[in-house]
This record gives sequence, structure tokens and C-alpha cells, in this order.
Amino acid sequence: MLNSLREKINNFPRGTELRTKIREMVDNRVRIITAGLSMKEIRAVLRGDPPTEKPNPRYKVITTSFVAHLRPRYYPKAATWFTHTFRLGWFTTFFFVVELVTGMVLMIYYVPFPDQAYESILAIESNVFLGELMRDLHRLGAEGMVLFTWLHMFRTYFTGSYKGQRSFTWLTGVALLAITAWLSFSGYLLTWDQLGYWAITVGSSMAESGPVVGPALNLLLRGAPDIGAGGLLRFYLNHVILFPLIAILVISIHYYKVSREHSISLPATVEEGKLTKEERKEATRRIDLIPDLLTHELFLTSLGILIMLVILYFGLFASPLETHANPQQTPLDTKAPWYFWWLQGLLKIDPASIIENMLAGIGITVELSSILNSKFIMGLVIPPVLIGILVGVPYIDRNPSRLAKNRPFAIGWGIAWIFILLALSYMGLPEFGVETPLATRIIQDLAPEEGLGELRATPYEELIPGVYTVGEDYGRDLCPSGYSYEDHESGELVIGCPHLTAVFTEYSEKLLIGEEEGKLTDLHATMTIEDFAPSLRRVIMHIEWFDDDASIDKEYEKQYFLHLDRVREH
Repeated sequence: MLNSLREKINNFPRGTELRTKIREMVDNRVRIITAGLSMKEIRAVLRGDPPTEKPNPRYKVITTSFVAHLRPRYYPKAATWFTHTFRLGWFTTFFFVVELVTGMVLMIYYVPFPDQAYESILAIESNVFLGELMRDLHRLGAEGMVLFTWLHMFRTYFTGSYKGQRSFTWLTGVALLAITAWLSFSGYLLTWDQLGYWAITVGSSMAESGPVVGPALNLLLRGAPDIGAGGLLRFYLNHVILFPLIAILVISIHYYKVSREHSISLPATVEEGKLTKEERKEATRRIDLIPDLLTHELFLTSLGILIMLVILYFGLFASPLETHANPQQTPLDTKAPWYFWWLQGLLKIDPASIIENMLAGIGITVELSSILNSKFIMGLVIPPVLIGILVGVPYIDRNPSRLAKNRPFAIGWGIAWIFILLALSYMGLPEFGVETPLATRIIQDLAPEEGLGELRATPYEELIPGVYTVGEDYGRDLCPSGYSYEDHESGELVIGCPHLTAVFTEYSEKLLIGEEEGKLTDLHATMTIEDFAPSLRRVIMHIEWFDDDASIDKEYEKQYFLHLDRVREH
């Protein structure tokens, strides 16, 4: 035994031989990890050099690796032109990965119970290292994914890339659009603020309007007659487990079809245009995935992350967190995310009223509101019909050509739908078709229920206690002559009360205009400021008027409590 051990020690490699042996061991391990690339080959890939071995080990990676197998070895050059795809599909996948990574970080600290959800969001933003950044990235990535999914679908439609063997790929794309919308929708409730709570309340109430199974479907979504612990848990599991897994499955199918079966469509000018032999040869020249496209995608990844960070750094985007969810109070001016405005606009259309007015024009009086329920028709019937039209696009459009000049009707139809979506989105804004009483609207504009507003942005030092009556002349400044203060936030010396004066001036002007227009007859309005507690002042906006339509006196009042150390910026 000792002789055998002595022999092994004597035969153990030394010096150059030892370094060579270690290099071979490391190189073999690297080949196993990379599915065939040696250290020397990896260096060549990063430098853009040609393969160092034959057969090409870069093709071996595509063949043997489970993940890389989703990608082809090469693409035709024309399919990689930026002006053909704008990398819209790639960026959609990029944002989905951002959502997965940031979502897993946020999931660690989030508590999916109504009595703790809102507080856990506050804790993430204030106590978790880079927690606010993760939440902002998650929200920005969600909106980016929705935007690029829509843009990718528009690009595919207008280039005719849904025809022939790509029809099933188009179907998976429509499914991904619906999945993306649901992921965004379900995520809104998790903050458990007013926006999320009431967005889900309105959305789930559409299901309740359905015949026969409507109430049961609503109960399934909410977990109870009203949204509570059961509903929050359902939406949480939908958002973090069920639909991400479904999305991964459908994305894999979609990507596999594009990459392994029919590739990215060539520009129509290449497929059907009149190119010379040399031009066609150059347009269809192979562009290897490794290293050409791989390094390009690494650049796009870095660029995408940089742009997101720049957007957040300069405050061009933020994740709003409204006040804690309150089932007893429906907030004013609450609107859905921008990508659901079109649906909110649809819900403002009353088909029963439209038909009744048309029939009344020819002398027929009929009541249709009980039959044509707006919430059911516009919320549960029209959206599935629109999705069905999207699914059927490859079968409706039987024109074999992809050139725009040969598809005037399809191109015009697509542009028309874009304008329809824009019009419906405009209709979905709170300002459209919803009339708020003038007194309520004026105060809401100065101090909105959600957000900052001009009143809350007024420095504490300018909140001089007193009663200020609309219509009286207080001169150019509400504060006494010679009054000045040092702003406790900026440290700057401020003369007078410019912020408070601007608020009262706007308050007065809007009310007096309303009185002139006959909407606020016999107007009497005040703004009262008083000390309520140490470093806390109360502002009371009080409006009285005579309602000519109802022939009664009315009044409206709102109170606001403004602390010395409150946040005065968005």
C-alpha cells in the first residue's frame, strides 16, 4: 500500500505538466457547462473572431443545450434588419424577464392579507434595500411589456407576418396579449390601495352582469360578495404563480415556432419584391446566432436596463401608491391604467339608450335597458368578440401577398382600428361623459383625493390662520404686509404668501365664473385656516349656493389637515 501511494506521488504532474493538466480539467468543465464551448472558443465569441475548432462548436451549443435549442443556428440577414422588426418581440420578452426577476424580489417581502398588504408595500419602499427601485422597475416593466406587446402585434399585422404557416404563431401572440393584460390587471389589487381596490371592484362587477353564471363567476373571482382576504389571495396566486407559468409556456411555444419552424418573416420586399440576384443573396445571407446576434442581444439588454434606470432616476416615471383601500368611499377621478382606457370608454356607451333614441326618431317608444345591459354588452360581449376578430385575422385575410401596396383594405382596416382604440381610450378618461358637481370639481382640482394638488403643496408657513371669503378684496397677497419666512425644506427666504394666494385666487375665480354662468346662484364660499394641533393646521373649504334646478339651498365642505413635515412634492 505504501509503495502504491509512493508511486502515485512520484507520478503526480509538476510544473508545466501540472498547469496543462489543470487547464484541461477547467476546460472540460467549461465545455460541460456551456454545452460545447471551450475557454478559447468563448474568448473568440466575445471578440467576434471565427470559430477555433471544426466542426463549429457554436452550432453544437444549439443542438445539445435545452435552453439554446429554442434558438436557430442562424437567421437570414434581412430578418435581422432593425427597421423590419424594431426588436419589438425581443423587448417584450426582455420586459417579461424583468418582471420575473423584480417580482421574485418583491414577493419575498409582500404579505397577501388585507390587514398587512398596504403596510408591506410601504415597508418595501422604505425599509428594504433598493426596495423602491425594485417596485418602480416592476411597474415600469409591466407597462413596457403591455406597450411592446401591442406594438409587436401591430408590426406583425401591418407587415402581413401572420399569413400561411405563421397563423398559429399569430394565435399564440393573441393569447400572450390577453395573458399580459390579465397579469397587469391582477397585479393592481396587490397594493391594496384605492386605485387597485376599485379597479378590481369595477372589473369583477362586469362578470356579475353575465346571465346565469355571472354571479357565480363574480364570487369565484372575489372569493366573497365583496373583495376581501379571499379575493386578494386569489389575485395574488394568479399574479405570481398561475399566469406567469402559463405565460412561460405560451412564450416558449411562440418563440419555438418563430425560431425553429418558420423563422422571423423576411421583409415583404425581399420575399415578393424584384431584387437582383446579388441583392437577394445578400438579403438571405446567414447571420450566426453566436456570436453576432448574441452580442447584439447582450447590448440590447444593457441598453434596456440603462434606459429604465435613467427614466426612474430623472423622475419620468413612478409607481403611485394611493391611500389605503376604503370599501366605504369611491374615490373621484379614479381611472384604469392607460391600456384599459379603451375598455373604460366602452363601458360608457349605452347601447339600449342609443337604440331607444333611434327608434324614438321614427315614433317608436320602447324600453330596452333591462334587455341590453350596458355592463354586460360592452364589458362581457364586445371584448371577446374583438379577441375573436384578432384570432380570425389570418383566416379573414386570404390575400396571399404581404406587400402593403397589394393590401390596401387590410392596411386601412388596421389604421381604422387604431383610431377606434384611441377614440375609446379618450372616452375612458374620467373627464369624458362624467359630470361632477361644480363645487366638488373645483375643490377636487385644488386638492385631489389622490395625489398632491396645489393646496397640499402650499408651505406650512403660509397657512396663516383666518377666514378668507370669496369675493372680498385681499390685495395682491393674503398675508400681512411685510410678512416673510424661511422655507424649512429649501431654506430660501420667501416674501409674502405666493402659494396660498395662488390657491385662493384660483378657488375664487372658478367659483365666481360658476356664479356668472348661473350654476352657483347666491354664492357664499370661504376658506378657513385654523390651528388644530402642534405643527398641524386644518383647512376648511366651504361652499353654499342655491340650486335653481332643485329649488333648494345646497352646501359642500371638505377638510384637509396639513402638517409641518408633510411631503410637498410628488
